[in-house]
Amino acid sequence: MMQAPDLPTWAAIIVGLLVLGGAIITLVGAFGLIRLKTFYARVHATTLGATAGMAAILLGSMLCFSITQGRPVVHEILIALFVTLTTPVTLILLARAAIYRDRSEKLPQLPTRSEPERAE
Repeated sequence: MMQAPDLPTWAAIIVGLLVLGGAIITLVGAFGLIRLKTFYARVHATTLGATAGMAAILLGSMLCFSITQGRPVVHEILIALFVTLTTPVTLILLARAAIYRDRSEKLPQLPTRSEPERAE
């Protein structure tokens, strides 16, 4: 079991800042659910907050356990990979389902369709 005194002061400060920063970024993304008006803006804010916050927290975790165990601990990279791959995919699926629902109900507040630019 890891004890707090096992971590050097310089590492504890860096780990604390990374974890605190990641938590704040995630909290700001969660506030997007309250502050933003449309579903599309809300889902975008939470996705960015979760991904960026997760990155900072996992960096802090990697640093903490690498120092205390005396070897590189990189299994957090798998967590980051899975979250980084699944969060945007979930965003796309939710947004497409909402667009389909809004179009079938003929709601006026739909995102505009953007035409792809053609290369000349």
